[in-house]
Amino acid sequence: MPASPSNPPRIAVLADSDTRWKWGASTAGRIAPGGRTAPSADAGSRGGAHAAPAPAPVLDGFLLRGRATPTPRQLAEVGVRADSLREVTAVEFLRVMARESYDVLVLALVGGGVQAVLHGLKRIWEGTGERPVVVTGYVGVVYEKLADGLLLRHGADLVLANSRQDAERFRAVYEGVGADAAPVTEVALPFLGGTPYTGEHDPYTVVFAAQPSVPESRKDRAYLLDRLVRHARLHPEREVLLKLRSRPGEHTTHLEELPYQKLVQRIDPPANFRLVYGNMGEVLDRADLMVTVSSTAALESLHRRIPTVVLTDLGIREALGNHHFVGSGCLASWDQLDAGHRPAADEEWVARQGVAADGAYERAFDTARERIARLLARPGGLPPLTPYYTPATAPGYLPGILARHHLAPDGSPLPGAPAADAEPGPVRRIVRRAARGAYRHGVQRVAPVVRRMGEL
Repeated sequence: MPASPSNPPRIAVLADSDTRWKWGASTAGRIAPGGRTAPSADAGSRGGAHAAPAPAPVLDGFLLRGRATPTPRQLAEVGVRADSLREVTAVEFLRVMARESYDVLVLALVGGGVQAVLHGLKRIWEGTGERPVVVTGYVGVVYEKLADGLLLRHGADLVLANSRQDAERFRAVYEGVGADAAPVTEVALPFLGGTPYTGEHDPYTVVFAAQPSVPESRKDRAYLLDRLVRHARLHPEREVLLKLRSRPGEHTTHLEELPYQKLVQRIDPPANFRLVYGNMGEVLDRADLMVTVSSTAALESLHRRIPTVVLTDLGIREALGNHHFVGSGCLASWDQLDAGHRPAADEEWVARQGVAADGAYERAFDTARERIARLLARPGGLPPLTPYYTPATAPGYLPGILARHHLAPDGSPLPGAPAADAEPGPVRRIVRRAARGAYRHGVQRVAPVVRRMGEL
């Protein structure tokens, strides 16, 4: 259905965490039929004042119910607004897709969730070409489970790669197993932007971007916190910020057993050291040096030309994800930073990551939008979804993935699957909150104790 002022495109986004909602909703705005490549905040820097405004897409958000379903505070921090937003199970979402009409559907889920929903959609859309273009991808740097995650995402019309490097790797995996690599579409991280760095602030500000699961051990996390606090003491003229992803009790894409907030309680940091929350872009507005182990925030920082450091103190290891930054020019240790080191990013490496601020980013989503437009205009509608995994090709793997979302191997709901499309009543909401609280208590309090006992 072509977009027009009287008929704006309809886009649905299904996400399972705060980070994936940020990626999915931001991607929806970038790839909307007839939409702009960059957010409206960037539009003034590109001209185009005589172009007719594109119709604003209607964005319906769906949050997949689970351990990491974002809280209202987390959603507000992301800063992306939807025309409607509701929490659903996979089965409830499939019922909505069976009765509603959309132009584009963005699946912003972990790989297993994408695969389960693809099989459910394949079943409900059988025999009809009247379906939306299905899009999926990754929220940031892909440094682990490359083949597993990619094959679980196969079957979508577009599998978005956030950089030239990722696009090449994705195609190689698909072609290597005999799967169709045509859906792989090179784009960029959809939430890049902000004012380019122009020089030091007063006070000079160092930002450490914490990650929920990297590193995992108490020893390593305490070490990083100690070095950050030590840097603040060595440089009292600087402001040193520990940027946190979530408040105690909240969950993100990855589990956080040892929140930095708890570790900070055991030390006496100097006055120029602070914990901060909020939108990463707003924190980067005042950053003169961005430090992390391997956070996607490093790419946001590099896009803005902010001096960026990926720490080597704990080694350069696949388990940490900082191996992705080999060749970037950003690898350094706290000792070097304490001594005044300022990194210089390698321009060729940055360009391959899709974060170059040289104007190329302005066109990064053109190909994706053009492909979506061609698919929507396809005579006779769209062909059936064809995931690589089927009950015939992966009989020992696929049924378990689908069962976790109450789906049978053919994509139909299992007996006992949630049946209510309506919003849960007060009793169901209380029980659900209690269950999540118990789960988070187990992750953040019980599990570390059990692990320490096992090490005795």
